[in-house]
Amino acid sequence: MRRWGWWLAGAGILFSLVRLYMIDPEKGGFLSCPFRLFTGLLCPGCGSQRALHDLMHLRTGEAFDHNALLVISIPLLVLQWACSHLFFKEKPLSARNWVVFSWAVLAVGWGLFRNVYVSPHTGH
Repeated sequence: MRRWGWWLAGAGILFSLVRLYMIDPEKGGFLSCPFRLFTGLLCPGCGSQRALHDLMHLRTGEAFDHNALLVISIPLLVLQWACSHLFFKEKPLSARNWVVFSWAVLAVGWGLFRNVYVSPHTGH
């Protein structure tokens, strides 16, 4: 990608984060999950916008209620990135099959868990 493309992508991400900080997704204005729209089930990412909004406002408990996987994944991804840059410079952890497979299993497992055990009881 050319240099201007990185600047454009960065500006888009910054704009999205500022918008997410200022506008509460609980009140609307953001896209709904297409998986939930068509199936009625929660995908592993459902609640991520609300969770990010809550984290930006330092409401960790509410963020955890909206999407626990996202809240737990943020420090784990930072740790993965740090370990890659400190210890695995020749091949970062994100390029290793077992790491990618582990994240995929975690996401699918969370999706199953929240639909079987969490969603029917809490309504989230």
